Amino acid sequence: MRGLARREFCLVLLRRMADLRPDLVAEALPHLGADRAEAHAAHTRWQALQHAPRGPRGLALRTAVLGPPDHREDRWFGDLPVQVRRWPVPLWPELRWEVVSGPGGAVLHEHLVRAPGSTVPAASAGELLVWQHVLDDVVGLPGAESVDPGVVTRWEVRLPDGVRATFVWGLLQRVSRTSDR
Repeated sequence: MRGLARREFCLVLLRRMADLRPDLVAEALPHLGADRAEAHAAHTRWQALQHAPRGPRGLALRTAVLGPPDHREDRWFGDLPVQVRRWPVPLWPELRWEVVSGPGGAVLHEHLVRAPGSTVPAASAGELLVWQHVLDDVVGLPGAESVDPGVVTRWEVRLPDGVRATFVWGLLQRVSRTSDR
């Protein structure tokens, strides 16, 4: 592996998803024409790029890897001007990789979001689709409570009746029921 592009970036995302769903990651690798060794090499290369003393940082690194975004929008978050950029990703055609950046290209947030015109059915507390629904699909459900698990790549949403949805990079990985609600 010499460089990184959108395909390899998907392999980087899969690395964190494998912590919770190694079964789905194993099924996804052939769709990218990759194996575990190539996924590991992509992750290693990504880490090296992130820590290279003279390499691009923040938004510049994402653009170097992903190319020009398909969508760019200026927004305000309170008094802070931010830019939202989205790229298609080959493994999930119904999704986009979204990067929210602040002044100077600092990455404030990044995750998978629903693509415009997606055919994925709406989320409901009774029907959450693993590897199809994203965080934004679930946080707006009635009674949803967002929980930050303290890991930058993960998020959790608790729904009424003890339903817990766990996300990695904004993509639903697991739905479980808890009895502690």
